[in-house]
Amino acid sequence: MAEEMMELIAPCHFGLEAVLKREIQKLGYEITEVEDGRVTFRTGLDGIPRANINIRTSERILLKCGDFKATSFDELYDGVKSVAWERILPRNARFWVTKATTSRSELFAPSAIQSIVKKAMVERMSSVYHINRFAEDGDEYPVRVFIMKDRVTLGLDTSGISLHKRGYRKLVGKAPISETLAAALLMLTPWKEDRILVDPFSGSGTFPIEAALIGANIAPGVNRDFTACSWEKLLPKKIWYEAYDEARSLEKKDIKMNIQGYDIDPEIVKAARTNAIDAGVGDYIHFQARDVKDLKNPKSYGFIITNPPYGERLEEKEALPELYKTLGEVYRNLDKWSMYVITSYEDTEKDIGRKADKNRKIYNGMIQARFYSFLGPKPKVR
Repeated sequence: MAEEMMELIAPCHFGLEAVLKREIQKLGYEITEVEDGRVTFRTGLDGIPRANINIRTSERILLKCGDFKATSFDELYDGVKSVAWERILPRNARFWVTKATTSRSELFAPSAIQSIVKKAMVERMSSVYHINRFAEDGDEYPVRVFIMKDRVTLGLDTSGISLHKRGYRKLVGKAPISETLAAALLMLTPWKEDRILVDPFSGSGTFPIEAALIGANIAPGVNRDFTACSWEKLLPKKIWYEAYDEARSLEKKDIKMNIQGYDIDPEIVKAARTNAIDAGVGDYIHFQARDVKDLKNPKSYGFIITNPPYGERLEEKEALPELYKTLGEVYRNLDKWSMYVITSYEDTEKDIGRKADKNRKIYNGMIQARFYSFLGPKPKVR
């Protein structure tokens, strides 16, 4: 019997769909649709554990259950009721609509959408299981609803806690960058594990830690579990064990890397060290309490990748011109290096003293930022 195929939806940061798409293709899956902020792909059952464990740049993995047009609540109800929920949800499933988002559609009230979807699911399950009241004391099956231009997409959340929570970041500094965003930005650069990487504003260590995970090929979700781990009606435990074992077998155990993280605050440097140890990459990163002005390195062709202060608070804003000028001076004194900066500070290029070779708009949480690329020369091929 041929394996049953399904579609999974992977949401991501706006503007970083191409990075996520490459990750999915590397896992061997076929892309079926790319939209703003999400990529849909086709897979067998093993795609659920493999995507959750291995993908670095998505926020969660949703199992696509329905896709139909609805311009009225009656059409929404009928569309949801026509989905064969009983094939996935056991009789005692705890299911609810965790989120409904709508854009450019006739239906626009999220709370009404949530209650109608739940009601239609209950109706469908009642007709199949022949019971009117559901105990809902079993495993969790959170549902997400997207409505875009009257097209309804229904997804079951297989991840649970967002995938940016790798499990290592217990301690954070001010204005941290999310793990998924840091990984995506690193993957936009040509940095490879044999090249030096420095983050002079490393805070709780997210950029250096994500770089070390990428360099050592440690899967971001290998040390956590997911909501769908308990969905035994759909996914036998064996499939999960195989996916975890596969990820661990691909780790590069004896790799050498030169990754450095600096921050002016000794306490946050201590926290970054602890986070790196918890992530299993403590041996690959050198953290130090150091001011950006003291950054020097004799080696050529290195990388600075950093998330400097943006000046969200007024007293910080006044210090920004000097800070970015210092960063520019430090960079000019490094031989043939490239520098990548994510920031919402508008005078970045002016104060660094050089126009970026590329810059792209990125949302860091709710803050609209830019990712500036200052490119050094490529190393000569030996």
